[in-house]
Amino acid sequence: MSWRKIDVDQYDEDAYTEDEILAEFEAGLTPQQAEADAQTRASDVRNLMNRGDLNAALTRSLENPPYIRNTDQAKLASTQAVVDVLNAFRASDIASVVKDLGQEQRDVLMKYLYAGMAKPDLFNSSVLLTWHEKLTEVAGTGSIVRVMTDKRTVSFA
Repeated sequence: MSWRKIDVDQYDEDAYTEDEILAEFEAGLTPQQAEADAQTRASDVRNLMNRGDLNAALTRSLENPPYIRNTDQAKLASTQAVVDVLNAFRASDIASVVKDLGQEQRDVLMKYLYAGMAKPDLFNSSVLLTWHEKLTEVAGTGSIVRVMTDKRTVSFA
């Protein structure tokens, strides 16, 4: 038997699979509950936008991101809600809006920006890049590093 064909990780107690790593982030929600939560959040965001309260709409859209595995519809609905709010802001207002967000909200926004930029056929990349630029100016590159190293994502297939 060649040593190159042996899977040494099977003998390592500390080796975790992706399912084991991500399972700890699932707050006991089923995929159906996550999708219902995303639809409720999207509806709340639309109502706030219709009232003209864009800051509250952005804050609401960034609450409780769907980190659960196998919930592409919930992640798509959440990303769409965030991008809809971002599209409603004027470019001159972006910096002040980003400054009003907390660090965790900025990191979640960065996750949504990357999820949106990964699907240029669905979302306007120029708006997302403008937000990314302003967000990076305010939050620094630390936000990018935190998002890239975080196992919890809002990306969808």
